[in-house]
Amino acid sequence: MRLTYILPTSTSTRKEMPMRLGDLVIDVTPLRASRDFRFLFAARLVSVLGLGLTLVALPLQVWQLTRSSWQVGLIGVVNMVPMLVGTLAGGVLADRMDRRRLILLARGGAVVVFAALALNAMVDTPYLWVIYVCAAVNSILNGLSVTALMAATPALVGRAHLSAAGALMALTAQLGAIIGPSVAGGLTELAGLPWNYGLTAAATLVTTCLIAFIRPLPRTGGRPHESPLQSIAGGLRFVAGNRLIAGLLLIDVCVAVFAMPFVIFPELTERVYGDGGTILGLFYAAPGVGAMVAALTSGWTGTVRHTGRYLAIATAGCGVAVAGLGLTSAHLWPALFFLAALGAADTTSEILRRSLLQHHTPDHLQGRISSLWLAQTNISPAVGGIEVGLAARVAGPATALVAGGVLCVVGSLAVAGTFRDLRDASLRDPNAEQVRAGRPAPAGDGQSSSGA
Repeated sequence: MRLTYILPTSTSTRKEMPMRLGDLVIDVTPLRASRDFRFLFAARLVSVLGLGLTLVALPLQVWQLTRSSWQVGLIGVVNMVPMLVGTLAGGVLADRMDRRRLILLARGGAVVVFAALALNAMVDTPYLWVIYVCAAVNSILNGLSVTALMAATPALVGRAHLSAAGALMALTAQLGAIIGPSVAGGLTELAGLPWNYGLTAAATLVTTCLIAFIRPLPRTGGRPHESPLQSIAGGLRFVAGNRLIAGLLLIDVCVAVFAMPFVIFPELTERVYGDGGTILGLFYAAPGVGAMVAALTSGWTGTVRHTGRYLAIATAGCGVAVAGLGLTSAHLWPALFFLAALGAADTTSEILRRSLLQHHTPDHLQGRISSLWLAQTNISPAVGGIEVGLAARVAGPATALVAGGVLCVVGSLAVAGTFRDLRDASLRDPNAEQVRAGRPAPAGDGQSSSGA
């Protein structure tokens, strides 16, 4: 497959040129140009490294206490409502208060949560309810801080460098997904779960201190006369009236519900490999390897003409990878390969989804639509965790993986086939603000601006 990029000389004349190798390299301009973004980047990197430890510690501890993948999946369900509340509240608060202060409050509270998990893990018989309560509180705090972070980024780097900043932040997430779980598996075997939680608390404290060095970020917009529910309702009306945005959310659901099988990893690795630490850590880390490769070579995602079609391919690729994992789960290296492929396909899909979402959403709705998207991306995996946990209980982990992968492929292709607006969407079309200003989109692009 030969990728091409389009020189944006005008809306009517589009000259295609072969893509150069240099076009794939990640842009580090925001790090060079913005002092505040450097602090934010460092804070995010430390934070995700710490959170990577709990990615292994939480499900492993629940599995050890209950011996039930369904109970492991229940953590995600417990997180659903708190995450929804935190994300939606964060979208409203980020437009009504200093965004740096909101991030500081949320991350400071998370330090207390992880310290409580560490203390609970130190007792002879840890309390399961403490784990669930701490997970729920942490979900609220994460929803607040992540939404405020997205809202603060344009002020830190400028709108010309938003895509580069997004790629850099995605890279920190992948580094955390690789290093954190890899360290967590060995750390659990050598020192125990309290050290996992304790190091996460320390990393979160360092994150909070780094954020404090960023300049204040007071609110710059929003409608203070609107109630929070009215603001959220405006975003929901836009999603309901715009088939492209609705299609983006639906195709994301296909991946999150059917192709995110992480909750059954403790059961799978113990049954197949008799391992409760090192191999489990590799299973959680492998998707991060593929995701980091995809992030480092993601320059093409902003230059290809048929963005929506590549999105459908990447989303279906997630299902193929999960099905491949199910078929090869008894063989370590092929299983790790398919997990890496899952991470690469999911990251590519996320970059394309986020870019299309921001490109086709008017400025005055960016915060609310972002909060709705973040809420969906956090709630859907929780539903998927319960689904795959129950399927594994009935049919076994391998069969559950194959079935989930097939459903992801079918669902992705069905959404792309049903929503022409999504299938024909492109980042080369006029953005939502240009459409609202009266500049028409090119004929046949299928873009809908209703609800704007």
